[in-house]
Amino acid sequence: MTAAHPYAFLAVLAAVAVAFPLLLLGVAQLWFKFFQPAKPSSVKNDVYECGVAPTGDSWIQFKAHYYLYAILFLIFDVEVLFLLPFAVAFTDLPMSALLIMSVFMLLLAEGLLWAWQRGHLEWK
Repeated sequence: MTAAHPYAFLAVLAAVAVAFPLLLLGVAQLWFKFFQPAKPSSVKNDVYECGVAPTGDSWIQFKAHYYLYAILFLIFDVEVLFLLPFAVAFTDLPMSALLIMSVFMLLLAEGLLWAWQRGHLEWK
């Protein structure tokens, strides 16, 4: 009896990871084809907006500031995720870790100061 290759399980796992979703998509396709045939009508093809007939142009002007607020929130939210493990293991870490975390905090503070000076934090 020969020993299996040490990474053979990765090939099996990759094959299952590809085959399983494809199998489910195939079953869903067959289900749709045989049990739910398309029955288009003017009501089904109409745009749905909470039961109200659509009026006017669908293009609206959206302020990009909302995206900027969201990105800034994510940046400083992820900062906390990096600081928590550092704070938990602070006493066991070498002095270089404190220096690296100080540089990280200074870079984040610089980004916050830059956004503040440019007026990106002003709610308009």
